[in-house]
Amino acid sequence: MTLLKEPDFGTPERPGPATVSVEVDGMPVTVPEGTSVMRAAAQAGVDIPKLCATDSLEAFGSCRLCVVEIDGRRGTPASCTTPCADGMKVSTQTPKVEKLRQGVMELYISDHPLDCLTCPANGDCELQDMAGVVGLRQVRYGYEGENHLDAEKDTSNPYFDFDPAKCIACSRCVRACGEVQGTFALTIEGRGFDSKVSPGAGETFMDSECVSCGACVQACPTSTLQERSVVELGMPTRSVVTTCAYCGVGCSFKAELRGDELVRMVPYKDGGANEGHSCVKGRFAFGYATHPDRQLKPMVRDRITDPWREVEWDEAIGTVARRMREIQDRHGSSAIGGITSSRCTNEEVYVVQKMVRAAFGNNNVDTCARVCHSPTGYGLKQTFGESAGTQDFRSVAEADVIMVIGANPTDGHPVFASRMKRRLREGAELIVVDPRRIDLVRSPHIEARHHLQLRPSTNVAVVNAMAHVVVTEGLVDRSFVDARCEGFDEWAEFIARPENSPESVEEITGVPAAELRAAARLYAEAPNGAIYYGLGVTEHSQGSTMVMGMANLAMACGNIGRDGVGVNPLRGQNNVQGSCDMGSFPHELPGYRHVSDDAVRTVFENLWGGTLLAEPGLRIPNMFDAAIDGTFRGLFVHGEDIAQSDPNLKHVTAALEAMELVVVQDLFLNETAKFAHVFLPGASFLEKDGTFTNAERRINRVRAVMKPKTGKHEWQIVSEIATAMGYEMSYDHPGQIMDEIASVTPTFTGVSFDLLDKLGSVQWPCNEEAPEGTPVMHVDEFVRGKGKFVVTSYVPTNERSTRRFPLVLTTGRILSQYNVGAQTRRTGNVAWHPEDVLELHPHDAEVRGINDGDMVTLASRVGQTTLRAELSDRMPTGVVYTTFHHPVTGANVVTTENSDWATNCPEYKVTAVQVALARPDRQSDTEAAGSDLVTVVD
Repeated sequence: MTLLKEPDFGTPERPGPATVSVEVDGMPVTVPEGTSVMRAAAQAGVDIPKLCATDSLEAFGSCRLCVVEIDGRRGTPASCTTPCADGMKVSTQTPKVEKLRQGVMELYISDHPLDCLTCPANGDCELQDMAGVVGLRQVRYGYEGENHLDAEKDTSNPYFDFDPAKCIACSRCVRACGEVQGTFALTIEGRGFDSKVSPGAGETFMDSECVSCGACVQACPTSTLQERSVVELGMPTRSVVTTCAYCGVGCSFKAELRGDELVRMVPYKDGGANEGHSCVKGRFAFGYATHPDRQLKPMVRDRITDPWREVEWDEAIGTVARRMREIQDRHGSSAIGGITSSRCTNEEVYVVQKMVRAAFGNNNVDTCARVCHSPTGYGLKQTFGESAGTQDFRSVAEADVIMVIGANPTDGHPVFASRMKRRLREGAELIVVDPRRIDLVRSPHIEARHHLQLRPSTNVAVVNAMAHVVVTEGLVDRSFVDARCEGFDEWAEFIARPENSPESVEEITGVPAAELRAAARLYAEAPNGAIYYGLGVTEHSQGSTMVMGMANLAMACGNIGRDGVGVNPLRGQNNVQGSCDMGSFPHELPGYRHVSDDAVRTVFENLWGGTLLAEPGLRIPNMFDAAIDGTFRGLFVHGEDIAQSDPNLKHVTAALEAMELVVVQDLFLNETAKFAHVFLPGASFLEKDGTFTNAERRINRVRAVMKPKTGKHEWQIVSEIATAMGYEMSYDHPGQIMDEIASVTPTFTGVSFDLLDKLGSVQWPCNEEAPEGTPVMHVDEFVRGKGKFVVTSYVPTNERSTRRFPLVLTTGRILSQYNVGAQTRRTGNVAWHPEDVLELHPHDAEVRGINDGDMVTLASRVGQTTLRAELSDRMPTGVVYTTFHHPVTGANVVTTENSDWATNCPEYKVTAVQVALARPDRQSDTEAAGSDLVTVVD
């Protein structure tokens, strides 16, 4: 593919029918009311010169290059800021406007370095292009006067440079930072000739509030803001549209290459999830894919104490198949199993669960979603009938009240957070339910109406109290409930009990009753109220209960089935939703259908050619227990580092050590690989062909930018293992795998690579009833028919603070890092987060003699670790907080085996701990331990 250049219409599209007719250079065009003359001209095929205008930003009218003449109007108005009027006649190429444009361009060039041939943006510079378009042939002004050519370059950012000598003060970067990203880190400082772009208050980019999303770099029409990769490698010559492999937003990117070398990732304007925006991870942190730490050859060893031996693929695959069969011969057919990955494609996940069920002959398959969003699947299935969120991301633009519960979108899902912040700046109200004061509580041009700073583990008590207000104050949407729901009366009787009132739960939650009542009324009385939640909901002992509690609240207020409402999980990894869709749980086949359903099982038996078990297999914790008991002996781990990510480390490592065969497939030799007998190198997202499904159920194409560096695709490796075990499994292309998925999965019936290539992406269900997908679920009725109210009793967690462990630890993410850090720590992102730190309230620090920056020990009843203290009033007293991106810190050393009652999702968010100044010998012990410590999963 050649380099894809998306059209730029100069100003944003206006909604509504095309009712205004204008004539541009004699050509008629009809556009929606409010459309700019510039955009109308572009739609008519006339490109008006421009520098400050771009269709991702509102018109600004500063460059004066886009002037036109309009019949009946005086002067030469800017076409970007002039709206079309019916019957308007526009002339874009008169002698008058041509002379004006040349004069404007002459002034720009007179204060600009004339180094086009050596400039890294040569051939991709709008200033250069526009000079040619307006016919500039000479500049009458010399460099004798004052200029900006000696302005100092800012090279502080690890990914891009800022060269103010090339800046034309068009404000596109400033406006992109505000309008698109919503950080407002950039400003125009000074006036007139002294105007210049400034990050923060005269700071460097690195020291400012800039979050390195890349919006400013993308908006810049010159090489003032330029990616270092372009400087080093040269301008790209071809591009491939693919999907980011970081968080669950699922941004579409143009991977731009020079030959076979990736130069940069540019957010794709037609991406359904991101619409041309990005974050620092997706935009810049792709270097891990070519990092020298990657293991590219298969390796085997007899015992985990032996050194690794590199082998060819045939030997590695044969070893896996032979040893798995030997284990089954000795210990029974259910003695082996597999774990799928939420970072791999749908097609790869599908073949892994198929291998387990058809080749291994059991249902011992689980996924890393077990330890993050499994309560989402359970809770939404029970109440709505489908294990997925209800809306598309665009829906937030219609929300009047947004409630964010247990999520930190600006750090964890930044591109969606930018959408949300845009709506908040337009006037929507915000409720934040979180123990920590996240950035959304108060940031530029945004302030939460209510911050319910609850105690960790009391989510259910809070949501029940909100529902209590709705029921007892007559705020229930009775028409919605009566028409579309069941079980309301029983639930309403329970929720109206005095023990669920805000006053009764105030002592439990720490949330003032008046504040909670006001928040409940705000949500219930809003025309459209939307709930977005994250791991702060699911990673609790009552995670499933809380998901059902939020569903109850949404149904009671009628906030389901249209734009601007819904219950929406913000998935942590790129394909958490997809890995669950593909049948990765031991009790469900693809499409969330139970293995005990004879009719469903028959469909797969007929297709796969064999008998499938009707009994659910082992969950990940069950596999560990059975391994220690001696009944589970072989495990295939696909793209997941369970020795880093799962709780109760001693139990996990004991289980891995007890197994006869552990097979790890991954990019890097990780912590789990220390216990592996076979290591199969994996492929990065740049080498994959397939699909990811994001948090809004959007199925996006992942296209290979380069061939697999290992020589094999991951779906191919799995198929060859199954075949070597005696079950023939073969595909020529991942599109065939998707065709098979569609043939047996009702929600994917209409999905194919051809459809995705045609439409860009679709949201499931995609079938005969919805051939182009389903942006909003449960519109006329719930998937289960009637929405089901479920009684959600608050049950205190067993994990409680004590005299020995008086504090409560909760965990979260930071913007620059991802999951356990295996990818982002191998990129320039470490510049922002070189280590995990422990946030604790100044009061808790003072009574322990701890100062900011001290090394402290963090201890629980199961273990301890050491990390640096950071004093912060973001946390209430009694609560401490850390991230989990650096193995040397190891927050998971202290987390316990407590888990959700329904799904075994670990209770990572609540651990009773003590914090004390670290002894010098303890500090050195931790530093020496290095990556032997573990971190919690995202």
